[in-house]
Amino acid sequence: MQTKRICLWSGPRNVSTAVMYAFAQRSDTQVIDEPLYAHYLHTKYGADTTNSTHPGTTEVLASMSTDAATVIRDVILGPCAEPVLFMKQMAHHLIDIDLSFLQQTHNVFLIRDPREMLPSLTKVIGTPTLADTGLKTQHDLLCSLRAAGQSPPILDAQLLLENPRSVLAQLCERLDLTFDDAMLSWKPGGNPADGVWAPYWYTNVHRSTGFAPYRPKSEPFPSALTEVLSACSAYYKPLRADAIC
Repeated sequence: MQTKRICLWSGPRNVSTAVMYAFAQRSDTQVIDEPLYAHYLHTKYGADTTNSTHPGTTEVLASMSTDAATVIRDVILGPCAEPVLFMKQMAHHLIDIDLSFLQQTHNVFLIRDPREMLPSLTKVIGTPTLADTGLKTQHDLLCSLRAAGQSPPILDAQLLLENPRSVLAQLCERLDLTFDDAMLSWKPGGNPADGVWAPYWYTNVHRSTGFAPYRPKSEPFPSALTEVLSACSAYYKPLRADAIC
C-alpha cells in the first residue's frame, strides 16, 4: 500500500489544529502534529533556550528529534499503517532543511488574514516578526512548488470557517480523497496526536466540537503591529487570491 502523504503548510494561529482534528476523524488517516518543531527551536535557539519566545521550548526539545533529516526519513517519509498520512506543519519551521522531500508529499497551504492572526499570535509569543508568521516562507515555497509542476491547494481560515463542508470537500477532491462528513466534528478535550505544546496553544480548539463560525475581530488593531502587518499583507494578498472558496 502506498501512503498518500499530505503536508499542511500553515502559520501559527491559522486554525491549523482544527484542520488536523478534521483529518483525524477519517478512518483512513493517521495525523502527526508539527514533526519539525524541535528542529526549528534547536536551529533557532541552540542550547540556550532562555531566549526562546515559544512556551514549553524545553518540553518540545525533549519530546522529539531535533534533526530534520532524521524526522524527514523516519516520520514524514517513514512507515504509516494507514492509506493517508496528514501532517500539520508550520512553514516557518523550514529553516536549514533540504526541501527535496516535498516532491514526495501532497502540499497544502493554510493562511489567515494577518489583521486577525497577528493579535492572536502576540498572546503566545509576544511581538511577532514576519518570519514568525511563516507568510513569506509560504509565498516563496508555493512559487517553488509551482515551478516544479505542483498545484498546491490554498485554504484561507476565514473562508474555511464560513463554509467548512464546501471548502473541505473541495480540498478532498483536489487531493483525490473522498470527503467524509466525520471531518466536520470531533469530541472536545484534544487529540492523542497533539504535541506536548498543546497546553500553550490549543486551549480554544480543545473546547470545540467542530469548526467555530467565523466572527471578525471587534477589537482595534494594535498600533504596535502596524509595520509587521504591512509586511505580512504583501505576502498574504496574492496567496488569498487563489484560495479555495
